[in-house]
Amino acid sequence: MRNCCGRAGLRPALFAGLIFAGGINSGLAADLTVSIAPRWRGTEIAVPSGALANDTGQIVRLTRVALLVSEVVLRRADGGAVRLEGQFGFLDLGSGRNEFTLRGVPAGDYTGLEFRIGVPAAANLGDPGRWPADHALNPVVNGLHWSWQGGYVFAALEGHYRAGAGAPDNAERGFSFHLATEARLMAVGFRADWKIAGTTTVSLALDLARVLAAQRLAADDGSESTHSGEGDTLAPRLATALERAWFWLGARSGERQRADESESPAPLAHARGHEVAAPLAFTVPAGFPQPALPADNLPTAAGVALGEALFFDPRLSGNGTQSCAACHAPALAFSDSVALSRGAEGAPGRRNAMPLFNLAWSPSFAWDGSQPRIRDQALAAWTNPIEMNAEPARVVAALAHDPGLAEKTAAAFGSGDVTAERVTLALEQYLLMQVAADSRFDRSLRGEVELSAEEKRGFELFMLEHDPVRGRRGADCFHCHGGALFTDFGFKNNGLDLVSADGGRGEVTRQAGDAGKFKTPSLRNVALTAPYMHDGRFATLEEVVAHYDHGVQRAAALDPNLAKHPGAGMGLDADDRRAIVAFLRTLTELR
Repeated sequence: MRNCCGRAGLRPALFAGLIFAGGINSGLAADLTVSIAPRWRGTEIAVPSGALANDTGQIVRLTRVALLVSEVVLRRADGGAVRLEGQFGFLDLGSGRNEFTLRGVPAGDYTGLEFRIGVPAAANLGDPGRWPADHALNPVVNGLHWSWQGGYVFAALEGHYRAGAGAPDNAERGFSFHLATEARLMAVGFRADWKIAGTTTVSLALDLARVLAAQRLAADDGSESTHSGEGDTLAPRLATALERAWFWLGARSGERQRADESESPAPLAHARGHEVAAPLAFTVPAGFPQPALPADNLPTAAGVALGEALFFDPRLSGNGTQSCAACHAPALAFSDSVALSRGAEGAPGRRNAMPLFNLAWSPSFAWDGSQPRIRDQALAAWTNPIEMNAEPARVVAALAHDPGLAEKTAAAFGSGDVTAERVTLALEQYLLMQVAADSRFDRSLRGEVELSAEEKRGFELFMLEHDPVRGRRGADCFHCHGGALFTDFGFKNNGLDLVSADGGRGEVTRQAGDAGKFKTPSLRNVALTAPYMHDGRFATLEEVVAHYDHGVQRAAALDPNLAKHPGAGMGLDADDRRAIVAFLRTLTELR
């Protein structure tokens, strides 16, 4: 077969429909892992990428390549087919999620592999809250669901570009290509002889130059952005190019530990050698995705009660003067109304105190995502010298003399021994149960109240991309704050400074491209959590909206969904800015 990329061993994808006839292989079931290597003109690249030249003389940098995969079909030599219906894959090449695994695949000899990029209508338009916490279609996992607009983004390709030498304006801008809707359901297929024998890995290449190299990016004709809207001519061109960008690298069989066979944390009752009470029922609010609760620390009534007592106990600080609630007041959605909180010893904190609700859905904690679990974040704040400044051993020794606390600890963990681990586990249980899901906005969705015309207009602007070329003049908030949780939990540079004095996520990853990136906070209860941003620089919601409208700085790592906006900003009028603020105020929890 002719080699389209000029590199030996690569076979270009073939395309065919996914309707097949024939028998089903009845061999022993095995796991099949599909692994993807991103490339540019045949050369393997990383995502985020370095500078890549396209065919129009522009310089491109990729920051995000994310895809949903469904309807996998395996072709057999006898003309039969194995359809893996109901199994889905999620790929995020920028976060190292370069493969997905299919279960229960019959062993045997095969002659082809086919799949869809995207998901069929039943899954696309169904309730996203039905998928388990680790499922490819769980919105917290993939960040590709369009929330109240309905449906998933099937493929997201985002990044930055420069117009090229000699162009009147060579400033770096952003591009954001989101392919979606049933019309953009893409088909990819290969013809190759391969075998499934035990655990098998199929390796594919995705040559992104075939998608982007011929694409001229420009703001004036809308070619730097698409959301697959009606009448959009760019989306079908990109979808066709994406179908044709895949290459077969080979298949290999060998031992590979299944994720569900790996060592997992034991529930506390077993880990501690005693019985604890049954876990509390955790009710997932309507419209919310399923959370990944910690299997080794499921909340119980006694554990939550202990955690609540400890959360308000100033004895947890080094000098006995400051509790967790001092910087995370429940009346303020567990925030504290100051830009930088002062610690137990009076030293100012480095960042704004984040509100503490809906943590059950968060995959990481702190503005920079440095803590993987709530218990880790609790310990970090407890021991930080400019926060609670405590030595856990000394605090625990003092708490051990409190008979009431010992009684609560015994109820939660089976014995009255107060330990640093139990303190953080109890705090985790308490915070896991702080759920915000009953605002005026939520009640309007249930038909219990009606929003005002201004609030409805604000929601419309919130959910509408800013794309003047195609007649859309929205506020583009939903890219980072869409969905029932009003956050994608991602780390973004939102243009606060050209060069951030705080390294943010870059201090954790040590990647230059992550400098100045901070976690997307939830906008639920946002009217209670002023001041805003990681450093508390904005005192009001009006200032925040003004920043996104016309104050964004063109930082090198600026998120592409902001970088694609005009340099002068979006130009929302005063009425529209007021409407957005009015909508944001509907997100306050009602009691």
